[in-house]
Amino acid sequence: MYADENVIRIKHEVLYEVAKHAFAGDLEETRDIIPMELIPGPTPQFRCCVYKEREIIRQRIRLAEGKAPGASDDGNVIQVISSACEDCPISSYVVTDNCQNCIGKACINACNFQAISVGDGRSHIDPNKCKECGKCAKACPFNAIAHLKRPCKYSCPVDAITYNELGISVINEEKCIRCGQCIHKCPFGAIGSKTAIVDVIKAIKSEKPVYAILAPATEGQFGEDITMESWKEALKAVGFTDMIEAGLGGDMTTCSEAEEWLEAYKAGEKKTTSCCPGFVNMIRKHYPALADKISTTVSPMCAVSRLVKANNPEAVTVFIGPCVAKKSEVKDQQIEGNADYVLTYSEIRAIMKAKEVKLEPKANTYQEASVYGKRYGNSGGVTDSVLRYMKETDQEVDAKVCKANGAAECKKALLLMKAGKLPEDFIEGMACEGGCVGGPSRFQEVAAAKKSRDTLLAQADDRDITENLKKYDMDSFSMHRSH
Repeated sequence: MYADENVIRIKHEVLYEVAKHAFAGDLEETRDIIPMELIPGPTPQFRCCVYKEREIIRQRIRLAEGKAPGASDDGNVIQVISSACEDCPISSYVVTDNCQNCIGKACINACNFQAISVGDGRSHIDPNKCKECGKCAKACPFNAIAHLKRPCKYSCPVDAITYNELGISVINEEKCIRCGQCIHKCPFGAIGSKTAIVDVIKAIKSEKPVYAILAPATEGQFGEDITMESWKEALKAVGFTDMIEAGLGGDMTTCSEAEEWLEAYKAGEKKTTSCCPGFVNMIRKHYPALADKISTTVSPMCAVSRLVKANNPEAVTVFIGPCVAKKSEVKDQQIEGNADYVLTYSEIRAIMKAKEVKLEPKANTYQEASVYGKRYGNSGGVTDSVLRYMKETDQEVDAKVCKANGAAECKKALLLMKAGKLPEDFIEGMACEGGCVGGPSRFQEVAAAKKSRDTLLAQADDRDITENLKKYDMDSFSMHRSH
């Protein structure tokens, strides 16, 4: 899943340097010095020369500041670092040494675009003419033509990545669902997302109260001894006013979502969930005819943010988790009262490192969400929570739910719904396999984190969803999108 350690190390070093200087207040003065410090030279570490390595660092710094790495900006939170992408092979189909330079020339005869010619000792493919149809590879009797699959392109579930005339990857903003799968698939670290590190640090340094909203998927990501209480203390030490687990928002979302499902079920209508922004982006961009099927209930992130702002309108809210698409939910969907900023685990860790704050083992005592709200981070968690609420409120119905786990299953379910052939009543869509715990910016692989997560959730109080929400003023804000 993840790029190699060198790529991760460079990413984290840049994020840390930006965070450190943002806290010091001298980022403007040191921005051009950071590349020289990280790449002192004269010998290059990974690229052709130190000058290229430094240019890549400069573009990474721009991303860390929330800017596009180059001169143009299409508004997408996910961006290609062109200077890093240049090292990727231009042609997807390449003739290997297995070519026997045979007389038959089946490859040349199979190509409809005159992209293959007789070369010196073997056939040659012109990348400027090749349309990547693959007919040459299928025709070759020696299997001498290899298909080089660019990791970014083949990790994209919606075919949003192509190449320009220079072979540099291009993300189609109109197709991209911001899932972030391409980011950690690239072995050159050539794709990244804009960060809100500088803005969050400015908010922390201001006089405004700043609240962290921690994703349910966090439990178990850093081991079973790193609890929500560990995070609460660490984030307050960084400068946050307080931290609230987004699982509480899961409980809030459950109540509203359940009422919507019940109304739709009685009317014979179908609905989809709305808490996964990657899934919502997929519907709006690739299945727009189904947009009215999306639940109007806001995500748990937005629910907690609205709760905080209902009590303190001046508050700044920051969501922290493994999801890149959450940045899109804040920036693109423009939902009133939503979180102001989103940070991934690597970004908050850079901020913590800049303040010399570490996560320390703490007792598992902090809990504001029911176990069902905590399990919003798992595929199927929303369904389990909604059905539980229906049971608690004596509104049980024989509803069938399609738990679409990952982008491929989401696409299949939406195609069936579009064709009027979906056998289930509702779709719970999670763009990442495993749910949020499988997010692209997770700290550990899903399997490695599962044991710790199960241990922590087993220690949580088994409280009812409805009972858990009685202490909150749910009438002080809306649980629905305004548009």
